[in-house]
Amino acid sequence: MRRLRLLLFALLSIAGTGVADARDFDFYVLSLSWSPSWCAANDRGGATPQCDGRRAYTFIAHGLWPQYERGWPEYCPSNEPERVPRALAGTLYDIIPSAGLAGHEWRKHGSCSGLSQRAYFETVRAAYRKVRLPPGVFDGRIARRLATDEIETLLTRANPGLDRSGIAIGCENGRLTEIRICMTKSLTFRACEEIDRKTCRMRMINLPALP
Repeated sequence: MRRLRLLLFALLSIAGTGVADARDFDFYVLSLSWSPSWCAANDRGGATPQCDGRRAYTFIAHGLWPQYERGWPEYCPSNEPERVPRALAGTLYDIIPSAGLAGHEWRKHGSCSGLSQRAYFETVRAAYRKVRLPPGVFDGRIARRLATDEIETLLTRANPGLDRSGIAIGCENGRLTEIRICMTKSLTFRACEEIDRKTCRMRMINLPALP
């Protein structure tokens, strides 16, 4: 599969289709997924470690995605292995609940960062730690119903330098699904018009409690 992707990349490059090289991007998008919503929609029985209740997952690091001002690269050729070693994935379980998710994020997005696997996931962790969550609001202990504007206000107040123009709220079936936050390559907050305009249009959304 890896050889096939490299061959395809070479053929497309010759054809002048503008396939991205690793590092050829403008900024990162940090996707923080509200885990209780994912569990409510996909795993009510708690069959996965993310939803079995043994660890209180609230916002998980869904991914850190290289992004263009318009569009994004994905599945870039890389000299790194396609699979993320379990030893490395295991160091991430506090923020990325499965080796499968870590592997998917590496292949689709991390491969376009120009970083090694280890350096990429260290950057994911650094970006995750960069975002301060308002205490008591996103602890998942009780279900909440919040205005989307209120969520953005809470985040900008807790994170100096973060503006509404650098945030997008994701929602589905009336639930908060994720928060996307735009960052420079050095992980400072920045505006991102294309991401911001895709924010949830619902006025109020639900935040399910932990399983």
